[in-house]
Amino acid sequence: MAQEVHAGCFAGLFKRTKVRPELEQKKSQVKCSKHSECSSTLNLCCDYSFGSERWDLEAPLPEYTPASAGLSDIARIVNCTIDGLDAELRQLSLDIHSHPEIKFNERYAHDTLSAFMSRHGFKVTTHYLGLDTAWRAEYTHGKGGRVLGINSEMDALSGIGHACGHNLIAVSGCGTALALKAALLSSNTPGKIVLLGTPAEEGGGGKVTLLERGAYEEMDICIMCHPSAGPASSASIGSSYAVQTVDVEYIGHSAHAAASPWEGVNALDAAFLAYSSIAVLRQQMKPESRVHGILGGQNWSPNVIPDNAALSWIVRAPTNEEAAALMERVKACFQAASLATGCKVSMKMGIPYYQLIQNNVLGQEFADVLEKQYGMTTFLERGTAASTDFGNVSFALPSLHPTYAIPTEANGGNHTPAFTKAAASQAAHDATMKVTKGLALTAFRAASDNAFFKDVQAAFTPRGA
Repeated sequence: MAQEVHAGCFAGLFKRTKVRPELEQKKSQVKCSKHSECSSTLNLCCDYSFGSERWDLEAPLPEYTPASAGLSDIARIVNCTIDGLDAELRQLSLDIHSHPEIKFNERYAHDTLSAFMSRHGFKVTTHYLGLDTAWRAEYTHGKGGRVLGINSEMDALSGIGHACGHNLIAVSGCGTALALKAALLSSNTPGKIVLLGTPAEEGGGGKVTLLERGAYEEMDICIMCHPSAGPASSASIGSSYAVQTVDVEYIGHSAHAAASPWEGVNALDAAFLAYSSIAVLRQQMKPESRVHGILGGQNWSPNVIPDNAALSWIVRAPTNEEAAALMERVKACFQAASLATGCKVSMKMGIPYYQLIQNNVLGQEFADVLEKQYGMTTFLERGTAASTDFGNVSFALPSLHPTYAIPTEANGGNHTPAFTKAAASQAAHDATMKVTKGLALTAFRAASDNAFFKDVQAAFTPRGA
């Protein structure tokens, strides 16, 4: 069979575009700064960098002074809480990083993270909703109020560990939840915090399964973040691509490749024809679409007609509708190869990931908080070829999923060994903590400001698949 491929958040190329000047004038959009002149495309595999500038691994974390004039009591509570937890969260991150586990096998992370939240006063449900490595941590203050959802990803990549920085996402979710707890208590604001430990983002669609089983039903909003390469002390808010995976198997008939090849039905020929047909199809694909895949087989020998071949392919496009339409054309390539060679073909579709819909009211608030309180620049990015199962969540409720820069080596973006190294650095942790504070303050405003929450709701349009 073909080897496993990862259709997660960073399994592809990412097209970068200029920030449109007119968007700076809209309150509902995210503000940009001096970096908005960037328009280059970075051709790095599995890269989620934004702008032409990259934060070098050896460069120190940019110094900043938190805004003190006009700093709210809640901002002080959030900052103090996360600063007080900094050493614990750093050690937790390194612990998860040093125990990488692939999709649906995050047992160490499940036990470690759920125990951490239990120690900090949250009601924890392990093995949540029938998923062995999913968990839920809940805290309620008062009666009524809004339900604030947060996600902590945990899974690593086969062979290269935490090359997508999910150890940082895990502790950011924990830190956001604990800061919100302190904010609700100190202000006596009623509400509920629900932190989900979500397994298998890298190709397993853990959030999709949790969504289907009702894990997000009571949430009013849901937030999380993701590390990437990019300019120093910056974040990015933009959409991501819809993605559909497919596993294909051809079955033929073996024969001696020299003595009686006419008796064989060549499965490798079918795989080759399918691969070539898709290559030809690319001429008619839209520039922003992506199709990529691999092939292999079992017990192949050059003097035997191969009786089996397996392919794993990924189709990406900016929207669900475009991805579905392109997949139909790709499936026709597989079927045509079967017809031409006489091989039997079977196709197994993977869990679709929807395009990410960022709530622009939450996004604007997050960008404002990062700039004013923590000296970070936020970019609005369009047309990225990234994919995440959080996209499906964003179809169901108001959601926010910013990416943020951590320092890494040249050509060391997501899904590379260099990014694994970067995800364990002190500078990456420090950047994560700033973003975590921004997420907590953004979510608290949704809990405490009725007019703001109405704007959040108004900016959300429920969507079907």
